[in-house]
Amino acid sequence: MNYNKKLISIAKKLRKEMTQQEKHLWYDFLRHYPIKIYKQKVIDNFIVDFYCYKAKLVIEVDGSQHYTEDGIEYDKARTKVLNSYNLEVVRFSNYEVENRFEEVCESIDEIIKSKVKDSPSQSLRDSSPKGRA
Repeated sequence: MNYNKKLISIAKKLRKEMTQQEKHLWYDFLRHYPIKIYKQKVIDNFIVDFYCYKAKLVIEVDGSQHYTEDGIEYDKARTKVLNSYNLEVVRFSNYEVENRFEEVCESIDEIIKSKVKDSPSQSLRDSSPKGRA
């Protein structure tokens, strides 16, 4: 998979400056997920919020800028490029992460398990999310 090496330093900076919602999803669920998930991963000319290599899944947490006309168009083009690498892109709004955290985690868990044949038998209940709203 191609990536822009010039974006690596920016990705490292973004890892240290995650949004409140990204931190919540990372520290309270994805970080401890039984399948490795990367945060702020460079893919092509983009930095995705979270990436699961084994499931070929990109997880995005979208703030308000993603719902403007320009944001919607940019995300469509970005998703098209990511899809060209056979990656699935799933998006959750900040609102969903803040107010429907368990549902977001369950959705991610279901998607990953459906995409990974050798998925661990550990259920969401065993790795339940912390800090629920």
